Amino acid sequence: MSLHPLAGKPATRDMLQNIPRLVTAYYSHKPDPTDSGQIVSFGTSGHRGCSLTSTFNESHVMAVCQAVCEHRRTRGIDGPLFLGRDTHALSEPAFATALEVFAANGVSVRYQEGFGDTPTPVISHAILGWNRGRDRGLADGVVITPSHNPPRDGGIKYNPPDGGPADFRTTQPFRTGPTRCSSTSW
Repeated sequence: MSLHPLAGKPATRDMLQNIPRLVTAYYSHKPDPTDSGQIVSFGTSGHRGCSLTSTFNESHVMAVCQAVCEHRRTRGIDGPLFLGRDTHALSEPAFATALEVFAANGVSVRYQEGFGDTPTPVISHAILGWNRGRDRGLADGVVITPSHNPPRDGGIKYNPPDGGPADFRTTQPFRTGPTRCSSTSW
């Protein structure tokens, strides 16, 4: 595998992001449900996009988290939900949105002490550790991360009680739009 020419060097000016602009767009831009490029679209267990293009905004995160809550009720998942986030700029506002939706639905949420950053495998490990030997009170999780995507992107992933990633049958309902995720499709 060859090294990228910028490996070990500072980022170029054109690679840097305007963080306040990204965060403002997260809250102020609203996705257009008639634009297929702006609807919730799950890839490998998660939805990813950018607030500046209205492909990852507060509306997307609220819809995904509400769908997770409905999925939990439908499937009888009533243990804690492990919630983590990475260091991408949109992860912190998305984390706050997720906490609000989960709290409004009475979901018991566990997260890194001091609201620290949490690598994706830690959430999977926490789920598996909690669920070991249990057949009731199972845990699942959400990770706020676009994984390897560029710094301007945000993302949200769902990990079911098996530690994830969520399979197509679980995430398929998210392919219909930011405000139409519901348990009837799960």
